[in-house]
Amino acid sequence: MRRRWCIPVAALALVSGSMLAATSAASASTAVHSSGHVIVQPGAPARHLIAPFSAHGRTPSSVTSTNWSGYAATGGTGAFTSVSASWVEPTAKCTSGDQYAAFWVGLDGYTSSSVEQTGSESDCDGNTPSYYAWWEMYPGGSHTFSNTVKPGDNFSASVTSDGGGKFTLVITDSTQGWSKTENKTLSSAKRSSAEVIIEAPCCTGSGGILPLADFGTVNFTNSEVNGSPLGDSNPTEIIMQSGSTQKDSISALSGGTNFSGTWLHS
Repeated sequence: MRRRWCIPVAALALVSGSMLAATSAASASTAVHSSGHVIVQPGAPARHLIAPFSAHGRTPSSVTSTNWSGYAATGGTGAFTSVSASWVEPTAKCTSGDQYAAFWVGLDGYTSSSVEQTGSESDCDGNTPSYYAWWEMYPGGSHTFSNTVKPGDNFSASVTSDGGGKFTLVITDSTQGWSKTENKTLSSAKRSSAEVIIEAPCCTGSGGILPLADFGTVNFTNSEVNGSPLGDSNPTEIIMQSGSTQKDSISALSGGTNFSGTWLHS
């Protein structure tokens, strides 16, 4: 399988660059993937893209994005050292065509050109669903874990920084009984945002966002930033919208840590 990320940029900022591609790992614990713009085909590599945010209505705490939805805590350089959340892997409802949906936690990417992230994905290869987990330290390469992922699996994930450029990325599938820890370094990371995100990856041949797979509803719980409830950081709500079409709906935060995303449109 393949993975493709899109780093958004907040408000009026626009960062240029491209994301690195990913293909599946059949036998290794992780697989390093190549970069470059490609047309997505079943089983082929794909690319991530940088996409802008725009103000959503008159509410400064809400923005729209062509490819992200969820919540992001934002601040100055060095403001964030950790982000974590749990979710249940949703079932991809595959009826026709290739479609994609990713669920992850990460630091950076909202106003910066790097992102440190890990999560899972529910894709459609035509009528066939595909599930897997991954990690990435952009601008480094993307890596897909070969461990089994099934719908209904209970995931938890975290990204933690020591404040000096070293990061620990942890993702656990407690249903399947596996956990992965990656210790990485990215000295250029700004640590200026922390996110819990649903994503529609990219790219079509013209560089557009790929169709969002019908994932039904995904519930995020225990969402924390810097060891405190996500809601304590006054996070920005992100609405995934392409033109006048809203791709999914995001609930209000409950208890400062829990919210859901519900698919509306591919």
